[in-house]
Amino acid sequence: MKRSITALACLLLALGLCAQPAIRLKKKDRRRDIELVTTEGAIVLRLSDSTPLHRDNFLRIVKSGYYDSTLFHRVIQGFMIQGGDGDSRHAAPGQPLGRGELPYTVPAEFRTSLYHRKGALAAAREGDNINPEKRSSSTQFYIVQGRAFNDASLDSIEQRRLQGRTIPPDHREIYHTTGGTPQLDGNYTVFGRVVRGLDVVDRIAATPTSHGADRDRPLQDVRIVKARLIKRKKA
Repeated sequence: MKRSITALACLLLALGLCAQPAIRLKKKDRRRDIELVTTEGAIVLRLSDSTPLHRDNFLRIVKSGYYDSTLFHRVIQGFMIQGGDGDSRHAAPGQPLGRGELPYTVPAEFRTSLYHRKGALAAAREGDNINPEKRSSSTQFYIVQGRAFNDASLDSIEQRRLQGRTIPPDHREIYHTTGGTPQLDGNYTVFGRVVRGLDVVDRIAATPTSHGADRDRPLQDVRIVKARLIKRKKA
């Protein structure tokens, strides 16, 4: 038994997960949805079982209360809304944000079935120059608002942003109609989606933002009042 515990500890250390909140997950937790109660309304998220490292990490962060009172600190209309910076909880007006997180990263979990359509939940991360493995931030996440793309734009994205990777036909159709941010596919881990509250995402995305040192931060704070696990309903 001691050997097994040691092996597990070494594995966790290798994965960079040792600094996760010491929150024990129950089996039923993985069958729950996440409700973000914000100052603009409620957003309900469903996590993907095909990205278990990100799923369990997000569940632990929510259960720890880390997201409570934090801000959506980076908002770009037609692109995404980003939150999860612990330093934003008590940030002064005009303070630049985006560096606050817990001291570990999560290994990338790219799945072709999970892509950046509108409403996708994905993990923020450091750039490729210092993070070539594309490991995800421990706490920072974003929700895609995006926009619609035509075929010519998607062809250009395949060549310039996706290194020639092909966008599947069914994904193209979604990007034509519902929209999203296809330029991020295969570069940032998508690990869930919005099942209720896309109108809230749109409202947050439309919030006026700063052009100063705190660029893209809403001029009026948009806060996650409470993040909590809730009983799953049919989407």
